[in-house]
Order: sequence, then structure tokens, then C-alpha cells
Amino acid sequence: MASEARGRARNLDRDSVLADRLETAASLWAKFMGLMGRPPLSAGDGLWLPASNGIHMMFMRFPIDAVFVSKPGGDGHRRVKSVHRSLRAWTGLVPLVRGADGVLELPVGTIDSTGTRVGDRIEVSESPGRGEGSPGQAASGRRT
Repeated sequence: MASEARGRARNLDRDSVLADRLETAASLWAKFMGLMGRPPLSAGDGLWLPASNGIHMMFMRFPIDAVFVSKPGGDGHRRVKSVHRSLRAWTGLVPLVRGADGVLELPVGTIDSTGTRVGDRIEVSESPGRGEGSPGQAASGRRT
């Protein structure tokens, strides 16, 4: 994962860290590119796609876990809306998740190792990602 990935995602209900090196992909281009062309995620790495309710797995080289979360509540935390374990590369679109307003893309096994479940409270602290809005650079995000 890129060295500038300084964000973090924590599951407050399970007192566990989903990612301590979280990169943010905020632009449409960064979201589309996502993890395409990158090496597999290492433990502790993650990609945050804010304002997203779906992802694709096209041109991916490796599987991932995906955690779809709601908009922040009054306390600033997000609720897990859906979890998708070990999404296979090259499987196309993951179904859109109703009510989701962000997706965490994580190494396979993260959902199980953290005990993350639908309804858990997630705290996401963002950091700027690489290639935000610049198609000429390696991009950091994926679809909306």
C-alpha cells in the first residue's frame, strides 16, 4: 500500500482495527481504478471509498474483503450495512448495497479476524490518497 496511507478504520463494538494504513479514494477516477494493477493488500492495509455503495472486481489480481458502511450518525460513526468475504477477482460488479455510503476494501480474512458484523459501529479517519483525480498517476480508488 502507498506510504501516504495514514487513515485508519476501527470497529468500535469489537475493539478491533480493520486497517491502520488506510488510503482514501475520493475522486471518481480513483474509485474506478481502485486496487486494479496493484499487488495484494498486506495485513493492516485498506482502501476507503467514501460516498460509494458498490464496487467492481474487474481487472483485479487478488480477492478482497469488503465492508459497506452507512453515512455517519450523530456520533460521527458509521454502521456496517453489509460484509462481503473473499470477493473473487474478475467477478464483475458486487451488488449495490442499499443505504451504504462508503466501502472499506481490506485483505481477505479481515472481516473474520476482527469479528465485524452488520450493525457494528465503524470509525473511519481519512487521509488523502495517491492520484486523486489525476488519470496520469497510479490511482487509488474504485467505482462509486
